[in-house]
Amino acid sequence: MIIPHSQLSHEALQGLIEEYVTREATEYGERDVPLEVKVAQVWRQLDLGSAMIVFNEEDGTCSILPKDQVPRGVE
Repeated sequence: MIIPHSQLSHEALQGLIEEYVTREATEYGERDVPLEVKVAQVWRQLDLGSAMIVFNEEDGTCSILPKDQVPRGVE
């Protein structure tokens, strides 16, 4: 299920984005990018609609995915 980011409180969204950008799979390469910059980039992607928050009902987890990686049929 897609969760519109506008329905989350500022604090909840901030926490979700921070958790997302600190995962190992979201490394930015060899250069060190400050957490604040990473968070701002993801926040902007959510605002632009190029990233979406997806809730997995089976395991009760949320993730942020690029729009083109959101599975078909997820609403």
